[in-house]
Amino acid sequence: MKVLLINGSARPNGCTFTALSEVANVLKSENIETQIFHIGNREIHGCIACGKCVDTKKCIFADDKVNECIDLARDADGIIVGSPVYYAGPNGVLCAFLDRMFFLKHGLYAYKPAAAVVSCRRGGASATFDRLNKYFTISSMPVVSSQYWNSVHGNTPDEVRQDLEGLQVMRTLGRNMAWLLKSISIAGLPLPVSSEPPQRTNFIR
Repeated sequence: MKVLLINGSARPNGCTFTALSEVANVLKSENIETQIFHIGNREIHGCIACGKCVDTKKCIFADDKVNECIDLARDADGIIVGSPVYYAGPNGVLCAFLDRMFFLKHGLYAYKPAAAVVSCRRGGASATFDRLNKYFTISSMPVVSSQYWNSVHGNTPDEVRQDLEGLQVMRTLGRNMAWLLKSISIAGLPLPVSSEPPQRTNFIR
């Protein structure tokens, strides 16, 4: 089993990485392989809703890391997305990244357990947490919980390491993710299959 942890911070080894590493250490202790994937600190093109990915399941923009991450997420058993808080929301570059990663490709990740992790200096964590979880809940992905909302506080990695409750939340998240992945593996049940054609209701006709 393998969990992909996406570091959506511009800083590869900053506060978000510190939180994700705490989760990853628990997963590794549960014999689950982990990979922390850094989206980088360069501009990420936003989704233009061209629809070209319907057939290819790849984004037409191939000059960044989005397609690489799509392949990693396709092969992973679980996904965790981490972000710093910018103005009570996720990093805008990460949102552009995830928009392209999920648009018309969310079926690749259906039924993979997922979780969001956020890092903030002081406020805005819950709004950021809510925004990230929407990528999962629209994609038939079970959301893994912890003992509190998945956030750490601090302005530097050293300050995050002083947030004892936040780090405990990360470790609990790791244990809960490991438990759900192992439960799914042991149960061995086939994935749900819907016989219903998709319904799209437009309110202006």
